[in-house]
Formats: sequence, structure tokens, C-alpha cells
Amino acid sequence: MPRRVLALLAGLAAFAAQGAPPQAGVRPDHVDETECRACHAEAARRWDGSKHRQAMQPATADKVLGDFDGGEFAREGETVRFLRRGDAFRVVAAGADGKAAELPVSHTFGVYPLQQYLVPLPGGRLQALTVAWDLRARRWFSLYPAEPVPPGSPLHWSGRYQNWNLMCGECHTTAYAKGYDEAGDRYATTWAVPTVGCQACHGPGRAHAESARRIAAGAASGAKPEPTPNRALGQGPAQVDQCAACHARRTRLAERTEPGRPFLDDFIPDNLRADLYHADGQQLEEVFEYGSYRQSRMYQAGVACSDCHEPHGGKLRAEGDALCVSCHNESPPARFPGLVPARYDAATHHFHAEGGAGSRCVECHMPGRNYMVVHERRDHAIRVPRPDLTRRIGTPNACQGCHADRTPEWAEAAIRSRHGERVRPEHYGEVFAAARAGRPEAVPKLATLAAESGQPAIVRASAVEILGAAGVPVPPAALADADPVVRVAAAAALASRPAPERLAGLVPLLDDARRAVRITAARGLADLADDAIPGSMREPRRRALAEYVEAQRAMADMPAAQLNLAAFHLVTGDPGQAAVHYRRAIAQDPTRNVARLGLARLLVGAGRHGEAAALLRDGLAASGNPGELHFALGLVAGERQRWAEAARELEAAASRLPQDPRIHRNLEAVRRHLREAPPR
Repeated sequence: MPRRVLALLAGLAAFAAQGAPPQAGVRPDHVDETECRACHAEAARRWDGSKHRQAMQPATADKVLGDFDGGEFAREGETVRFLRRGDAFRVVAAGADGKAAELPVSHTFGVYPLQQYLVPLPGGRLQALTVAWDLRARRWFSLYPAEPVPPGSPLHWSGRYQNWNLMCGECHTTAYAKGYDEAGDRYATTWAVPTVGCQACHGPGRAHAESARRIAAGAASGAKPEPTPNRALGQGPAQVDQCAACHARRTRLAERTEPGRPFLDDFIPDNLRADLYHADGQQLEEVFEYGSYRQSRMYQAGVACSDCHEPHGGKLRAEGDALCVSCHNESPPARFPGLVPARYDAATHHFHAEGGAGSRCVECHMPGRNYMVVHERRDHAIRVPRPDLTRRIGTPNACQGCHADRTPEWAEAAIRSRHGERVRPEHYGEVFAAARAGRPEAVPKLATLAAESGQPAIVRASAVEILGAAGVPVPPAALADADPVVRVAAAAALASRPAPERLAGLVPLLDDARRAVRITAARGLADLADDAIPGSMREPRRRALAEYVEAQRAMADMPAAQLNLAAFHLVTGDPGQAAVHYRRAIAQDPTRNVARLGLARLLVGAGRHGEAAALLRDGLAASGNPGELHFALGLVAGERQRWAEAARELEAAASRLPQDPRIHRNLEAVRRHLREAPPR
């Protein structure tokens, strides 16, 4: 074969190995959305102005809102420039290697109050720049305002946690297919529409559109078009769950999700964890809306997202307080019998000057918090301000959000002077605060909370999760709770209990109606031999374990999923495959210690101490907590009876983790060996 042809083939192979940029894919069950517009013109008109419509768009002159005419963001350690080259938009930024390069911008990402930009990189990746455009202030700003993220970090714009394919694409496109190649760490991502279109919520539309065409052509006179497949967009919790697919902190369980499937078949939502929520459930980190809203009385009463938000345009159904008083008034709708008739948009209720900021319903009941520096998100728990909780457990309250110069006691007194003395029952935030502080009296209260049917399901699930983390037996009622979020939490908590408890509690969940529950139960039983499982439940366990592995594969580009697979293979007796997943986790995120420590344990167990030491030492520079690695290096050196080396590593560990008693115990033992060793 001619050399030139061989070179061409080699070049094509290299391009294929890099992965293709994300692109439109063929979904036989989807239609071009112009077909939707033909019949649903008014819905399409509203959608045209929505954030969903503008969630992601090609980087063209009418879509790019930032200053690309030589605009620049500069600070010590970071400079990013934005340029136009004819019709193309370009960015000059330091890549993973620290070298500045001029790169193309392929898409806009978001529209208001900020707009990000996507840059294609090898491996089929789109990366989200962490310098974004502030629409209100007309400026470039960093999403990491404290200090620049260094090149090579997974948080750098070129790193894994700014990768659109992993972190963003599923919620900013329609019919997203990630197409991740785990072995090659590359993508062949496709979508039906590169924005949030009709079929992202209503489901695949081909059958609906074709039946409508037949009717229009007279082939089926008097018939109605076949409905779109998602029939869960009506009122109440089912609709909220549909929106939660993107408006929740959750873990994905399937490579391809389908609108209309039960939420916990495709996702596991996060509970009220200390790193995400204040103890009383107020939003802390970026949690979107679902976890907050599930705490609200409105959710419990069946209020759906579309009761407040027009679903196609996304805008509020009424402006300002008019939205709230459409239900909260002197003649509330019969649909919500729990509402107390009253005039709420009056000083007799809010005790502020009418028309002022303090009179607005959302300022008291939905306080906001900025995420991504400039984007205010309102807390959707729609709670009553509780300065008394601020005094007792340190959580924020809306009163001091405006009156920052005042104390919680002042706010309490102001409320008391207007509403009189009230004896409030203990709030779940007080129980969670006690548990987070490690106070023993929290345990029985958590058990009571977990069984209290009047509490929101996310609160019950959070109580169960905390009990499990504390090693406390799971309340049996939680395993049979009507809400699957509680059953998932109970199954996860039970996984660390002795085998007889696990068998009694988890086996019945192996054929639960919801995939999230099934796979959590199966994972908790994965270490048990087949003959320990009742005969009729062995096949359900096998299927559920396969679903568990499939769920991890769906997120195989996330290091946490690789760690889950490594742990699974360890307990099922395949250390070789566990090592494969540990190595992939290390390659995906070299800064995290847990994969290195796990793999080092396997290497030491196989007698490969030198490889284990090299692996641990390679992680020192990148690790956010090198003390753990020094500790492990000290233990490896101790096993090899290299006492001087062990002492050096343990001393390095002790200097970084001075409160860890394990390090000091081992260091004292090593020093004793050094004192007692005969002179050479």
C-alpha cells in the first residue's frame, strides 16, 4: 500500500481515537421540532423566549452576548482573552498544560444572568469556560472568584469537573446520549436537539406527530392524535418529579433516561446532607429546587411546578405578590382546603410598609442565595422565618437577611410582639443539628422523626441516612415506607449492618417497584454467597446487581462510579477487576486519595510493596490531603521493616494530620523499633 495512503489511514485512526465532537444523533422515535411548532404555535411562541430554549445554542453572532471584540479577564495568575475571527468566536486561555492557546468557541451555555461558553477539546469533549459573561454588569468574571484554579486541576476549565459531557449535557439538550468509552476515556456524544426542546419533557414525539398527520390527511376522521408518551406532566408530585430530572441534586442511574419514567427508576436524589443544606433544610450549596420544595407544605398539598410557572415559557404565572395571593387570600381555592382564609398582602400580615421590599412574600418565605457568583436562586421550601432557630442552632433567617445589623433575639421579639407567644414543636432542624454535633440524645429523636408520617419524605429519609451513618439499626417501618426516597435511604443504611439484619431487611426490597431501591438493596447483599439468599430471591438479586453495575456504567466518567465498581468487585471476589477501576479513578482524578489508597492495599496484599509505595508517592504533589498518603507510605515502609523511612513518612503525616491518633500510635511503635534495633 502506498506510504501516503498509509499515512492518511493512520491520521484517520488518530482522529477516531480522539473522539468526535458532540453532534446531532439519529433518534427514530423523535421528530424535528418544527413539526411540533406546526400544530402548537402558541406553546412554541412562549418556548422561544424561555431559558430552556436558550439553554445551549451554537455560538453565532445573534446568540453570543459576551464581549468578544478583544474583551479580557485578567488577574494575577490568570488571563483569558475573547476574540472574533470573522464569523467565528475564539478564546485565548491556558490549557491543562498551562500554556496559552487560541481555541474555538462552539456553543453558548445559558443566557441570563450569566452566559458561559463551550470549547471543544480532543476526546469528543466540550469544556465549559469558568470565565463567564455577566449580563447585568456587562463584564467578564470568574466562577472561582477567590483565586485562579491551576491548570491540571480537575476543577480547571479544561478539567473533568468542567466537562460538559459529564456535568451538563443531559440537562441542556434533548435526547442526550453521552456515548462514553470507559476504556479510552473519550466520548461520542449525540443529541436530538442541542437545547431543551418539546420532547425533553413530553417524550419522543414521532408516534404523536405521525398520527396527527394521518388525521389531518383525513385517514382517521374524528380520531385524536396518539398522545406523547409522558403522561406524568399533570398535577402534583408526579410533575414535580419530572422537573426534578434536571432541577435536583441527584445521582443518575441510566445511560438513557426517558421523560415519564418514575424519578427513582432513573435517579437517586440527595437528602438533606450537611454539605448541601443547613440543619433546618435551607439551601446551602447549589441544590437547585427539588430538595427544598419537597420540604414545603405546598408540595405536600399537591402544588405542582406549573401552578406557579407557565411550563412553556418558564415565567411566573403572575408578577410579584399577585402570584402568591392567587391562592393565599380571603377565598382560597377549594383545591387546597388547608389554606387559612386571610388577607396576606397587607401590613396586618407582613408588618412592613406596603410596596416596600419587606412586604414581598418571597423576601420572607423564599430568601435567595447567589450561586455561580451572580445567579440568585430562591429557596423553594417556602418556609416561615425562624429567628428562634438561628438562636438555637445557628441557621440563617430571612429577617436578618434584610436586618443584618440586628440580632436573632431582636427578630424573635419583633415577631412575638405582633403574633404573640407561640409554643412551637421541635423542628427537624434541631434534631439534625444535634446529630451533626454528635450529641447522643439525637439518636432516639432521629428514630422518631424517621417514623413520623406527617414529616416530609425527604426529612424522614435524611433521618434514616444519619442513623445509618451512626451505625444505629434502621427503623423497620422505613423499609416499607410508601415513598421510595425513604426506602432507598433505609436500604443504604442497612448495608453496613450484620448479615442477619441485612438478609431480613434487604431481601424483600430486591424486587421493589423502583430501580433505585432494588439496586441499593442488592449492593447491600453483594458480599453474601448465593446460598445465603432465599431461593426465590436469587434471581431478583442477580438482576438487581446487574442493574447496579449498569447504573455505575452510566456514570463511568465520574471517579465516584469507578470507586463504586472497584468496591463491588472487591466484595464479589474479583480484585483484578477492582484494580482496573481503581486505576481508572486515579486517571480521572489524580487529586483524590481514596483510589490510590484502595489500589495500594491491593498491591500490598499481593506482595508488591514497591509498586504500592511508588503509586502513593506519585500522588503526593496533586493530593489535597497528602497526610493520608504519607501515613500509608509509613505503613508500607513499616511492613518492609524500613523503620527510618517509616518514621519519616509518619512524621510527615503527623505534621499534616496532628489530630489523627492512628498516626501517633504507629509513629510511636516505629520509634520503638528504631530505639531497640541493634546498631549496624
